[in-house]
Amino acid sequence: MENLAQLAPLLILIPAVGAIINFFWGGPMGEKASGIVGSTASALAFLVALGLFAYLGNNDYQAAVVNPPLLDGWIRIDAINLDIPWQQRIDTLSVAMMLFVTFVGTLIHIYAIGYMHGDARFPRFFAYLNMFMAFMLTLVSANNFLMMFVGWEGVGLCSYLLIGFWWEKPKGVGWRNANAARKAFIVNRIGDFGVLIAMFLIFWTFNTLDFARRARSPTCA
Repeated sequence: MENLAQLAPLLILIPAVGAIINFFWGGPMGEKASGIVGSTASALAFLVALGLFAYLGNNDYQAAVVNPPLLDGWIRIDAINLDIPWQQRIDTLSVAMMLFVTFVGTLIHIYAIGYMHGDARFPRFFAYLNMFMAFMLTLVSANNFLMMFVGWEGVGLCSYLLIGFWWEKPKGVGWRNANAARKAFIVNRIGDFGVLIAMFLIFWTFNTLDFARRARSPTCA
């Protein structure tokens, strides 16, 4: 059960790979294959979240921090004693959100197979859905405020892309879709200002952006 924590990086990697496949090869693959790739990526992420839930249950629901491979020292500037690692936090709150995001996201992917049937940009829609899920899981699994901010920005970008997806519709419908997407994007940027100010103040006060430095860390670096 201890090794289940090592699955955490797959939570983000799997939907990200699904998004890449659909974005670059979804057209040649066709609508059916594209829908299967997107939905399967989401379902696999849900299975990973179940594995992390089992890990917590087997470890008395104690929080743990996972260091994904190849990302050690994500941002490190020795001159100013700055070290912000790319780490994922496994605790009851983050895993609850992982389960919710992946389960509901999988249902949305399956529903979208029928809803988007016949649309010329079917694969791109599923690429955006997978990308949205990857960034949302980055947000909820982050162990520090900067990583959370990366997820927040990605979710904002994907919201813009999905809200304005049918920007080309005639009779003013496309314009309204695009306008709604711009409004959402601007509101997110306003929120960014507050989040950035808070991050600067947190780092200035505590010299760290970590949520908690004393979380138990399993051997999964």
